[in-house]
Amino acid sequence: MTPIEHYPELAQILGFADLYFKREDLHKYGSHKGRSIPLMIKHYHDKSERKFAISSSGNAALASALYVAEINKINSEPIKLDIFVGQNINPNKLEKLKEVESADSDNIRVLIKERPLQALTQAVEEGYRSLRQSTDDIALLGYRELAEEIAQIKNAGAIFIGTSSGTTAQALVEYFIKEKLPVQIHLVQTSSCHPISDQFENYDGPDEKSIADAIVAQTTERIPKLVDLINKTGGYSWTATNDEIKSAKELVIKHASLNISNNSALSIVGAMQAIYRDWQIEGSIICLICGE
Repeated sequence: MTPIEHYPELAQILGFADLYFKREDLHKYGSHKGRSIPLMIKHYHDKSERKFAISSSGNAALASALYVAEINKINSEPIKLDIFVGQNINPNKLEKLKEVESADSDNIRVLIKERPLQALTQAVEEGYRSLRQSTDDIALLGYRELAEEIAQIKNAGAIFIGTSSGTTAQALVEYFIKEKLPVQIHLVQTSSCHPISDQFENYDGPDEKSIADAIVAQTTERIPKLVDLINKTGGYSWTATNDEIKSAKELVIKHASLNISNNSALSIVGAMQAIYRDWQIEGSIICLICGE
């Protein structure tokens, strides 16, 4: 379980009734991806699969590497893991991945590719199990525990999530609808990657490379179902510019004494946009602080 932190001063500054941060950046596998990736590996490992591959902008890759390195310390038959990352991966994330690779270099490989998804496809053809969450509904099961933890917040009104493929969001939406909890789900994407947000409102902001570099899925199979589910909760999907991300980070530093990542700041930007639009939210706002 990760902490749920209450920030009444920041809420007052931003104009929210109440505000909580769900600190997934403090998860032992580095981000909210640590909820799902280990479960996927365990699921297929229990079916006697031992070779896995993932294409990732960093967070999912780190979660998979940390989990595999941990399991390989106790398994007699080690798991093999190939991690495909792009040439523009965040240097801090690459450094962390390389540290894990060096600790288990016989089994974990970090491979920088011009086309990571193409490399993943090739690995699957060679017998590796893909850990791509956007195409595997086993991934949804890993976020149920996160949904249950968020549900402990009394008077929760809306959750804001920076999202790429929408896997985390779909899992949370399905849980809250099933449990009949009236919680709006809001997604936030970036100025350079916003296919889900475009289903709600076409982006007309600056054409820029986003500083929130974990949002990379230009297409996702989850869009049709996800849009329908979000609408059922009364939520929306927003797009954040670099200036908005920087402003959100500065406000969190000043009024919450917390230095969050650019990717985590997306959730705050979305909440700020909703308040600016006079979006009707009854209850507390929860922002998912997702990781680096």
